[in-house]
Amino acid sequence: MTSAEAAPGHVPIAVHPTRSALAASRTALRALMLRDVVVLRKNLGEFVIRTLVQPFLLCFVFLYVFPKIGQAVGGSTGGSRGSAGFATVLVPGVVGISIMFQGVQSVALQMAQEFGFTREIEDRVQAPCPIWLVALSKVISGGLQGILSAALVLPIAAVVHASGVEARINLHWLEILTVVPLACLTMASLGLVLGTSFEPRNIGLMFGFVVLPITFLGGTYYQWTRLAPVKVGAWPWLQTVVLVNPLVYVNEGMRAAFTGASHMHLYVVYPVLMGFSALFLGIGLRNFRRKVLS
Repeated sequence: MTSAEAAPGHVPIAVHPTRSALAASRTALRALMLRDVVVLRKNLGEFVIRTLVQPFLLCFVFLYVFPKIGQAVGGSTGGSRGSAGFATVLVPGVVGISIMFQGVQSVALQMAQEFGFTREIEDRVQAPCPIWLVALSKVISGGLQGILSAALVLPIAAVVHASGVEARINLHWLEILTVVPLACLTMASLGLVLGTSFEPRNIGLMFGFVVLPITFLGGTYYQWTRLAPVKVGAWPWLQTVVLVNPLVYVNEGMRAAFTGASHMHLYVVYPVLMGFSALFLGIGLRNFRRKVLS
């Protein structure tokens, strides 16, 4: 009915087209990401401390204290030259482990807390977007925090050392711009899996049975290519077993990006990290939906 045909005294109502589901989801995702930015800004000191303390201590003990007291590092017997070689191996490993812990702390721990007694997550899943998009926003936020942590850690790890044990940093920008974001996405997706798989009361088990084995068998302190001598008969069993550890590929990618040290071939690193990212994201999104609807 047009305004001319309307009954006397009838006030026509303007009808505006509703937003599409895609537009509403995009707006909701932007709001969810903005909320995480506000929370991070309010807790910036906590973020910096949790990001820098562990890398600083690793470099301080292995690259400063050990050389000062004459303690060999990395099984090296080559003096300062051997220590410098170990520093070159350790520094990208420190960046990789920082990315992993950022994914665990910014996604897994936050997720466990929000699914706890207060059920804080429920205010977010009421946003006008699919449930999986809420979980994806946590992964994106965790990945961005991982990139930020890598940018903070690398300069510190490169300068905290004794004289003569400087890491030989050699930046490869193509690898930096591709491997680092992919590694951050993979570790944030792992954080989503852990945060939706462990109950808040079992967080200690998560660190004891998952995070610690990943850390110590993830190639932070050594190269994957150097594990071949650990054998049973002719089988390099340790080099084979640790291939199930995503941190191995992250650290090998960091060595390819930041140093000239020997590393796993990148044509292995890229597809495996993509596969782990897809696997963790798929499992995490399924677990997230199940926990929300339970």
